[in-house]
Amino acid sequence: MYCITDEQVDFILDDIRRNGIEMEDLQLNLLDHICCIIEQNLEDDGDFEDFYRKTVRQFYKKELREIEAETIQLLTFKNYYAMRKTMIVSGTLSAGIFALGSIFKVMHWPGAAVMLVLGVIFFSFLFLPLMLLMKIKETSLVSDKLVMSSATLTGICFCLACMFTVQHWPGATNLWYATVGLSFFVLIPIYFFTGIRREGGKVNAIVTTTLLTGATACLFLMINTRPSYRMQEVKMYSWLQSEQLLQRMQGANTDTDKLAADINRISMQIKSLVLQNAIGMSAMPDDFERQGIFMEEGNTGPAFKDAQSGGTRLIAELKEKIKQYNAQHSTAPIPVAHTALDAPDNMVGRYSNYTILNTITQLQLYVVSAPHTLVATK
Repeated sequence: MYCITDEQVDFILDDIRRNGIEMEDLQLNLLDHICCIIEQNLEDDGDFEDFYRKTVRQFYKKELREIEAETIQLLTFKNYYAMRKTMIVSGTLSAGIFALGSIFKVMHWPGAAVMLVLGVIFFSFLFLPLMLLMKIKETSLVSDKLVMSSATLTGICFCLACMFTVQHWPGATNLWYATVGLSFFVLIPIYFFTGIRREGGKVNAIVTTTLLTGATACLFLMINTRPSYRMQEVKMYSWLQSEQLLQRMQGANTDTDKLAADINRISMQIKSLVLQNAIGMSAMPDDFERQGIFMEEGNTGPAFKDAQSGGTRLIAELKEKIKQYNAQHSTAPIPVAHTALDAPDNMVGRYSNYTILNTITQLQLYVVSAPHTLVATK
């Protein structure tokens, strides 16, 4: 067993300090570990300095001060490894769910929307924030922290904008504006002025900034810059005009055809569900303008999310009534081809609220305007 001298102990301690270890407790702990290894493994006639150099290299990858940086990180950020594991798991999970949801969407299988939403939520609100926290802890430069923070916020807005667009939820256009605005006016300027000031990073900063600017510009070109409320306002008034026409024709119609009455009853129930989700009321009030009620285009709501939902069952019942009606009124059948009612029952929820409302109202107009002369049946 090698007996280490006081001079050698001082040599090791001085070398530890020269390599950037400033914490006294860490210096003494490293000194104790290194001395134990040398005493147990170095032969009596061995080369002390050569063995010491080989031993100390086992404690780091590039330089010894890495140990102090990691120690400080662990002391100030006790949940570091737990968060890193959570980040990796959430990133892998969100990518897997999103990929699987994309396949389900292409194949038109049920559950695609749920998986896509979950994938985006995990990625936006779990993986990206955790990655930001991990990266912020790895740097002490304020400029780098600003770049990472703005990039993360832009990424979250981008993911949410994609999800809102795919799901036909209101507010998608505003999220696209927020994404482009953050990229153009926050992320790109901060990244450019941070990167261009670094030694040797000028060319990389210019090239990356150019790519970011081009990508953001292309994204901006795909956004409809016309006021979305104006387009949706036109859709709302167009549907309301059809509703007013329907009410006028129903008021003048005294026909008591049972199938026609059933179709109208089910249609009213479907429209009530759509309106309840869109404006919180089962019917559009006559004084909607005075109340400031405006219906944005969006999804039809949870009542149409799957085959077991109430709205979907009503759609299936309506289709069956239309089938019976067309069998009895062959001279004036209700056309459903190439409409929302032509889709499978569990796919109706993919249409927007205006599409369903217009389809149902047009269906009622066909019924109320048709001559109800029953065909003799066996």
